[in-house]
Amino acid sequence: MNPVPTTTTAREKIPHPSVSAFDLATIMRTVGEPVRLEIVRLLADDRPRVCGDIATELGLPVSTSSYHLKLLREAGVTRAQAQGTVRLISLRRDELEARFPGLIAVLTDEQPAADAAQRSKR
Repeated sequence: MNPVPTTTTAREKIPHPSVSAFDLATIMRTVGEPVRLEIVRLLADDRPRVCGDIATELGLPVSTSSYHLKLLREAGVTRAQAQGTVRLISLRRDELEARFPGLIAVLTDEQPAADAAQRSKR
């Protein structure tokens, strides 16, 4: 199995897959687990959160939340950004949308931007 190309910055030592390495099958397997899908839906409001906040909102132990967040990050679904002593977790919405248009809308039950724009014109 070939390693997935990742990108990191000097300040951010947490590896994230590059957009070109996104694999739809891997992403779908990862978000196919109900807890991870709930995390994606929680992060869909575009508010970065720390692991403990996600755990609290979903009623999970922090260790369980951390495990699921690691899998989401490794699949390319989320980004963890260091801010002081915490890591802010956010959905890689723009990158996922560029690679797989409509994926976020399907996962979060949102209207795709194009559909919403067309409906507002009516």
